[in-house]
Amino acid sequence: MMIPANLGFILTALRLMAALRPFARFAAFSLALVASPAALAQAGDPGDGPHATVSLIAQTKTVTPGQKLQVALVQKIEKGWHTYWVNPGDSGLPTMVEWSLPTGIKAEPIAWPTPKRIPYGPLVSYGYEDQVVLPVTITVPTTVAVGTDVALTGHASWLVCSNVCVPEEGDLKLVLPGAAGPAALDPDNAAIFAAALAQLPTDNPFTAKVSFDKDRIRLHVATGDAGKLTDVGFFPLDEGVIDNDIAPEITAGRDGVTVTLKRAQSKDKPLDTLNGVLVFHDSSAGQDGASHAIRIAAPATAGSVTGGVANAPTIGFAVFIEAVLLAIAGGIVLNLMPCVLPVLSIKALSLVRHAQSAPREVRMQGLAYAAGVLVSFAAVAGALIALRAAGAEIGWGFQLQSPIFLTIMIYVLFAVGLSLSGVFTVGDGAAGLGSELADREGYSGSFFTGALATLVATPCTAPFMAAAIGFAITQPWFVSFAVLEAIGVGLALPYVLLAFSPSARRFLPKPGAWMNSLKQVLAFPVYGTAVWLAFVLSSEAGSIGVTAALAGLVLIAFAAWLYETVRLGEGAGRRIGLAGAALAVVAALALVKITDVSAGASPVADSRPVVAGGVSWQPFSQAKLDAARAEGKPVFVDFTADWCITCKVNERVALADQAVTDAFAAQGIVALRGDWTRRDGEITRILEANGRGGVPLYLFYAKGSSDKPVILPQILTADIVLHSMQGG
Repeated sequence: MMIPANLGFILTALRLMAALRPFARFAAFSLALVASPAALAQAGDPGDGPHATVSLIAQTKTVTPGQKLQVALVQKIEKGWHTYWVNPGDSGLPTMVEWSLPTGIKAEPIAWPTPKRIPYGPLVSYGYEDQVVLPVTITVPTTVAVGTDVALTGHASWLVCSNVCVPEEGDLKLVLPGAAGPAALDPDNAAIFAAALAQLPTDNPFTAKVSFDKDRIRLHVATGDAGKLTDVGFFPLDEGVIDNDIAPEITAGRDGVTVTLKRAQSKDKPLDTLNGVLVFHDSSAGQDGASHAIRIAAPATAGSVTGGVANAPTIGFAVFIEAVLLAIAGGIVLNLMPCVLPVLSIKALSLVRHAQSAPREVRMQGLAYAAGVLVSFAAVAGALIALRAAGAEIGWGFQLQSPIFLTIMIYVLFAVGLSLSGVFTVGDGAAGLGSELADREGYSGSFFTGALATLVATPCTAPFMAAAIGFAITQPWFVSFAVLEAIGVGLALPYVLLAFSPSARRFLPKPGAWMNSLKQVLAFPVYGTAVWLAFVLSSEAGSIGVTAALAGLVLIAFAAWLYETVRLGEGAGRRIGLAGAALAVVAALALVKITDVSAGASPVADSRPVVAGGVSWQPFSQAKLDAARAEGKPVFVDFTADWCITCKVNERVALADQAVTDAFAAQGIVALRGDWTRRDGEITRILEANGRGGVPLYLFYAKGSSDKPVILPQILTADIVLHSMQGG
């Protein structure tokens, strides 16, 4: 922007204003205007009439005694002009209101929406253009009489600037009748208030750390992987803390956002707390991703700030060992989760068969199973770490967010079920049930069972695992790998201990003919697991994707039948039959692509509320959460996924309990449900911010509370939910 030469005096006055208190700044600016009429003439005549107007509106049509009332100053600003934020920056004055209210009625300070950065030469201001809505909360006492009119009056003053600045003012008046019962929303103003409340900064849900030296201030906010965050900025609430005309250095990393600010000239003064607003745009949901503004109020620590990148957080050995122990405990409990039991029952049958064999052979079977678990966990952990390093916003159980993986798992489990049912046999060792215990195939079967147990177990998050996974995904890759592999150690540990303990094996039943019947019975839980995965696939790929997968199962069944028919034959007939079975499997795998394409073309999830267990659950969004909390309402957030069995059990048992649903209704709790069945970067970051790497996650925000939410356990009961609502 070209600055007229004669504006030098005004710019000098503006620089002076940056160091003065608001009332002195206004006086200095007025003197500058009087002392430099030539500069004003050249800069442009402000003309007659106001360049900004203010009106007062209410969110409701009436006033209810004893309840708070939301009003707002709607400031319409002439094009090319701007007004100012609560911290105007290097120049300007914020809008102010002197209220004249009836006895007992009080007005809270203006709730300031997020401003924009307005540069002018060497100065930078923070303010608004075009139109801004400034909400104000009015406290109404119970003494207000029903049926009488309540007059809200005030006098507003503001500074509006372009090439020149003009102080303006106006009277405000709004009359509303007092009425009993909940006040009805004013439909003419509903959209204005909804948009205004969505633009207000919200409480910071993340951990924030501030360090400073004589030249710089560094703010690090642990948002989780910030690779998809754009348009990151910072607005200071306190004047004279930072040099406003130096743009902040922004660094986005796996562990969050780092903002490095240049200190103002008063850099020798100690900095106790950094107060401000951090803004960013979440592009993980595409071009229409949500914009966020969060309040920062973090204590500052003196120390060296050498650059824009925060030092990697260090952890003590004791913290690492604690995480490993939690991971092992979580892996042990994982054996009891319903998603793992069908596969482990197969291995238990194998253990019964091997129990009377040579001790060395039993131990080798146990080690082969453990190897399958650990190798598979290493593969899953490695993929998770690599994808997150590449910028993907994923968490624990990410593979079940892939329709291709789901379909292949359905095929594998269906094939295992067919083998257990006796439809086909690839040597008994393929299922870990070989009769020749020294046969290499027996070890391969144990290894395969361990791998299969891992793949069906990873969607589950058992108790103890949540803290371990939440810790792991925020650490360097080698720490993450060690903690995630420890979960595999816990999953394999009970079976290995049983294999190495002759006294424990004595309690196992002796093998016999009954085992063949039991093997066939165990096929049905495996089929059930395949059906569960098909249900999950329907949420991700729709009816076309599920139809393609079911057609693939027909081909798998045909391949199994044909293979069993010809496998003991000889000559050309056997070769043709085996080739036909192989072609059927290839055709089934070709259908997998349809499930992926169908998922990409499937419609976006319905945004309408869903009534479940007597509670109306609204689809989660940060904007809905922020709006509800801004209105002082209590909020319960359920982060779930269709493939999370624990989530579904909690939804049908604890969250659908009559006492819980009655409490939701009685307390006016806003119920939000975040569906993580498909990948969702916004939900992933919230999970990480609350120390979780996967679902379920349950958060409760108390009514009117600005504190962080109550985090509920992963396995819920009605009593746990009710206790959390009561502030326990």
